[in-house]
Amino acid sequence: MIWKFITPLARRSINQAKISFRFLETETSIPVSTSHFERPPLPLITSRDLPYKSKYQETRQAWLCNMDTVEEEKLGLVDLHPSIFAVMPRLDIIWHNYNWQKKYRFVDFVTEPSRAELRGGGRKPWPQKGTGRARHGSIRSPIFLGGGKAHGKRGPRTTFFMLPMSTRVYGLTNTLTCKYAQDDLVIVDSLNIPTDDPKFIEELIEERKWGVSVLFINECDIMPRNITLATDKMESVTLMPFYGLNVYSMLKYDTLVLTLESLNRIEERLLFNLHRSDINQGKFNRTKFNQSVLMNSD
Repeated sequence: MIWKFITPLARRSINQAKISFRFLETETSIPVSTSHFERPPLPLITSRDLPYKSKYQETRQAWLCNMDTVEEEKLGLVDLHPSIFAVMPRLDIIWHNYNWQKKYRFVDFVTEPSRAELRGGGRKPWPQKGTGRARHGSIRSPIFLGGGKAHGKRGPRTTFFMLPMSTRVYGLTNTLTCKYAQDDLVIVDSLNIPTDDPKFIEELIEERKWGVSVLFINECDIMPRNITLATDKMESVTLMPFYGLNVYSMLKYDTLVLTLESLNRIEERLLFNLHRSDINQGKFNRTKFNQSVLMNSD
């Protein structure tokens, strides 16, 4: 009834006000686009397809962290394969791998001279008979003080030996399990940092309580520029590609930092060797070993 008594001009102004009010409502209700951000909204749950899933072991999980800020940001959760990060730790296998790596780098250069390599001793020290003493032909004999060494060390000599493939694979899985169980395993999205100042890495390690020494594992041997320059003169920090990961280095450093891509590559290599049919067959063949390394390397 009231609408009939309103003039046409007033009706027109009321309709314009309604349209403008609806336009303001639609503008405020539109969600803000997040396309200009570097990351999607947190927390981000990272799902990974794990091959050779076990029916009896639960999948382990770890936080995915960032490296572009000193303060730690949890970007999401990453599934870890239980055949690699949830095995029963065997210290004997870890010790065999540690002892093997320590020995194959050692070369004994000690050379002890024999009686023929010493100066003097060509003259018979006393006559063969008539003196009541034992018969001798040279004072450089091994039984004389200052004489040569019988069956002495003849360096350079190495104690190199080769562990079976299964022991090496199980050594990596056992050590990775121990690192994960002790909370010394960190997974990051990448090794890109905003600056090449070494103080940034020092503050990041101190803030996140990574310990005295840190081992960074990348998916390739070409490292990001900033982290390479920042850790160039830091003796307690080492950068390593994923195919160089070994038991000795994991035990040497307090914290193991893996990128997400290097984690995928490590799991792929280890699962392939864990499920191959010839892992426990045959003796070590150096030629076949070198050929397999060349074929599997990228």
